[in-house]
Amino acid sequence: MRRSVVGWIAAAVIAVGGAALTYLLFFAGGSGEPSTDLTTPDVITEATTTSVPSDGVTTTSVASDGATTTDPGTADGPGQYVIDPAQSQASFQINETLRGSPNTVVGTTSEVAGQILMDSNDLGASQFSPIVINARTLTTDSDQRNRVMRSPVILDSGSDDNELITFTPASLDGLDGVTPTVGESLDFEVTGDLIIKGMTKTVTFSVSAVLADESTIQGTATAQVLRSDFGIGIPNVPFVADVADEVTLTLEFVAVSG
Repeated sequence: MRRSVVGWIAAAVIAVGGAALTYLLFFAGGSGEPSTDLTTPDVITEATTTSVPSDGVTTTSVASDGATTTDPGTADGPGQYVIDPAQSQASFQINETLRGSPNTVVGTTSEVAGQILMDSNDLGASQFSPIVINARTLTTDSDQRNRVMRSPVILDSGSDDNELITFTPASLDGLDGVTPTVGESLDFEVTGDLIIKGMTKTVTFSVSAVLADESTIQGTATAQVLRSDFGIGIPNVPFVADVADEVTLTLEFVAVSG
């Protein structure tokens, strides 16, 4: 009798585990369609709020707390460059052991938005808006993996609360006193707060960028983070023996003058 009970319990556990795995592989995470179109975020500093002008005219207002709101657009102001999603791509890369063999998983999306206010007199004084990525639209080479990735176990991007990944730059290092030259590649670092799955960590991106012409900035930003820092787990899938904690994040961007 005791063995029979134990057998039924084991069978129940296996059945529940199989049902959970089936749910993760085929139903969790939703369709992967974005809930809304991304819009270009404003450039925000402690004292100022800068938004995209529609007419190129600079206006300044003073809020009740003494902060100012400024629309760039004069010849003497910073150059405004908006990330073009049609020419840009955000991605992650993580290593795993799949069916006994090492494998590298790469996920990509073009759903990215942000802008740069480039100070042509001193690149170190340039400003960035938050960079926003729609995590729900990240895709790999496997539809099953994509569904699991959107599930609560990993990114939970199927939830509207966690659909977006946001990086808010706070400091820029390596460009103080530098002026832009068309065709010259520059290396620098941008540090800020990265929010994934509702968790915030300070992250530094290494950036290599070039002013391709007067109206175009091209570049690549890369950082390495730990998935465990953001509460990102990995489901217990039999054919996946191991998944690294280290994740490489990359943004390949083209920003055009607004």
